[in-house]
Amino acid sequence: MEVKIKIGISARHVHLNEETYQKLFDEPLTVRNKLNQIGQFAANETVSLKTEKGQMNNVRIIGPLRKYNQVEISKSDARIFGLNPSVRRSGDLEDAEEIEIIGPKGSVKVKAAIIANRHVHFSLEDAEKYHVQDGQKLSLVIDGIKKGVIEVEAKVSSDGFMEVHLDTDDANAFLLNQGDTQKLIIN
Repeated sequence: MEVKIKIGISARHVHLNEETYQKLFDEPLTVRNKLNQIGQFAANETVSLKTEKGQMNNVRIIGPLRKYNQVEISKSDARIFGLNPSVRRSGDLEDAEEIEIIGPKGSVKVKAAIIANRHVHFSLEDAEKYHVQDGQKLSLVIDGIKKGVIEVEAKVSSDGFMEVHLDTDDANAFLLNQGDTQKLIIN
């Protein structure tokens, strides 16, 4: 089955738990803009990320606060930091690299840096409609100047909004823009 699907490009960002957020900020997390994934938002608050080899400022926090800390970076970012993080599904922090997160109030060092795997979000209803299981491997067929086929993993959740999420390295490699439409092959 072939389905047209929108592309979401995910730049570096962090997810924080309540304890870490309180160490970094005095004020509550506030909404800058809502994201397509239901209940999620880009916060006004940003942090700096730092290792011995590099630092990046103004890295967006994605809310709401979670039960874990996670720093999602691209391979290009990892090179600047001198890191070699694993490619992981969100929430899987096995072998995550240590990185310092700096806020206006303080800083913490956490093993939280990963490269997020390519994935496509599905609501429970869309997963049932397309007969897709959580974790199922699907093919994204990219048309345009730099064509290609890449594997994406289905991520099924009650708050899912159907779109593919690629990091900036993947999007740039295929000359994709936020909101482009491509073909998803569901086997």
